[in-house]
Formats: sequence, C-alpha cells, structure tokens
Amino acid sequence: MFVHRFVAREDASGDAQCVYVVPGERDVGLGGRLISAMLDLAHDHGLERVTVHSSDRAVRAYARHGFGTSPRLLQADLTP
Repeated sequence: MFVHRFVAREDASGDAQCVYVVPGERDVGLGGRLISAMLDLAHDHGLERVTVHSSDRAVRAYARHGFGTSPRLLQADLTP
C-alpha cells in the first residue's frame, strides 16, 4: 500500500507501508520493481520525499533505489 498526504505543495510526502514479497518469489527482482513503481507513482504525484519503515532484509533493496537515512526523520519508541 502506498499512502500519500498533501500538507503544502512544497512539503508533499509519502510513506510506503506493507510492501512484501512472499518468500517463494524473492531474489528475482520483484521487490526492486515494486520499489521502482512506487517511486514512479510518487514522482507522478509531485511528492518531495517518500519514507519507509523497512525490514532488515529489505534495507539494501531500498538503498539501491536511493533511500537513505535522514537526521531530520525522528521517531519515538513507545513500546514498554
């Protein structure tokens, strides 16, 4: 699922959620094609950035498509 929101045109952002490739279909490029399609969609909607909370396994795939860390993207862990 791809969720996007518009706050202000100069600050339009999206968040990728629930991107998953079933184990039997992994390691053949399907995940990369999904990421590319998501980024194309974000670009078509004029988004400035896309964020994702990735599994450890998928971090390298996202990095290959330009995702990286940001010192401005912060989170608070609220688990006990």
